[in-house]
Amino acid sequence: MPIFALGLNHQTAPITLREKVALAPERFGDALESLKSSGSADEAVLISTCNRTELFLTGDETSLQRCTEWLHQYFDLNAGALDSFTYCHRDRAAIRHLYRVASGLDSMVLGEPQILGQVKRAHSEARQAGAVRTSLDRLFQTAFSVAKRVRTETSLGSSPVSVAFSAVRLATRIFADLAGSNTLLVGAGETIELVARHLQERGVRHLTIANRTLANARSLAEEFEARAVALADLDHVLPEADIVVACTASTTPVITFQAIQRALKARRRKPMLVLDLGVPRDVESQVGTLDDAYLYTVDDIGAMIEESMKSRRDAAAQGEAIIDLQAEHFVSWLKLFDAQGAIRGLRDRADRERADQLQKAKQALAQGRSPEEALELLAHGLTNKLLHAPTVALREAAKRADVDLLRAASRLFELDDPGVK
Repeated sequence: MPIFALGLNHQTAPITLREKVALAPERFGDALESLKSSGSADEAVLISTCNRTELFLTGDETSLQRCTEWLHQYFDLNAGALDSFTYCHRDRAAIRHLYRVASGLDSMVLGEPQILGQVKRAHSEARQAGAVRTSLDRLFQTAFSVAKRVRTETSLGSSPVSVAFSAVRLATRIFADLAGSNTLLVGAGETIELVARHLQERGVRHLTIANRTLANARSLAEEFEARAVALADLDHVLPEADIVVACTASTTPVITFQAIQRALKARRRKPMLVLDLGVPRDVESQVGTLDDAYLYTVDDIGAMIEESMKSRRDAAAQGEAIIDLQAEHFVSWLKLFDAQGAIRGLRDRADRERADQLQKAKQALAQGRSPEEALELLAHGLTNKLLHAPTVALREAAKRADVDLLRAASRLFELDDPGVK
């Protein structure tokens, strides 16, 4: 059964499109249930992060087409809206792509570690939804092992490079006294936690964490000796912020143009750095038009950190070699798995024919025919049934002069026919 990878990412689609097909964690179950009920694929795993939305599936070309249609329908997009921005990999290329994604080699920030956890969660969600069986389950398990090898056997993870780290480094370039700045973090997820950790390492003392669920903001604030506020109180704390970093699971912006405009007025036009790390975006794009607001999105940050990636690219080359080898190993396993399925199918068919012919022989005995006649009937019927399909196929091969198939049949059935050697 072919394996496909269908999706779009930061290399093929702008943020304006990626945010339309981004899934919040609480929507994964619903999306997988919708995909299953559509009958689009035999197995499927859906990955959705800030920088990519991808479907890994097993099926045929028809399954691939149905999954493409499902993506458009589920995200309420016009037919064909994604076609110019999506990619599709099959079999070995799909396997290799997943290994690269899990290892961080396909990330905006080369080698960033967060993606592996996101891929693991996607696999777990698919298992809970009953959307994976042997092939994809085995593929994702091997992807986790490959990602671990890439990180431990190369220097890819030796230096802290991530969107969170890069965002903080950008802030250090803009603020001479980063430690003395007031920083507002909007959200309480993993990315915001990493930003808080990097800021703390830089000596930042004045941190405020705003979140829709105040308890989550307080929990994170306690770890970093920060102040916690509810998202509803954002207008009260925005004017204090020299730096705003936002990354939430909201499907609509949580920081509006008017809110930043009011905050800048209260700050007497003192500049504000706004880092929007969310996809979908957490800050209205019009904020970038304000004279004293400096807005950067994840795409902006990705472009700015390109210069620092040389050492990681050297390590990535080693990682690619590991991935190529492991992809070949999985392709070999997949061929063996498919062959085992064919063997089971052949034996099941033979068992059915045996039972059918045995029943006919028993009926012949019950009708008074001799044991010799019944045995002859059994042997003749079983031979004809088992050899009918191969005989037809070989006759057609002979008509087409398909020497390869004739030679394969000679090896398979241990024939000694000099005409096909």
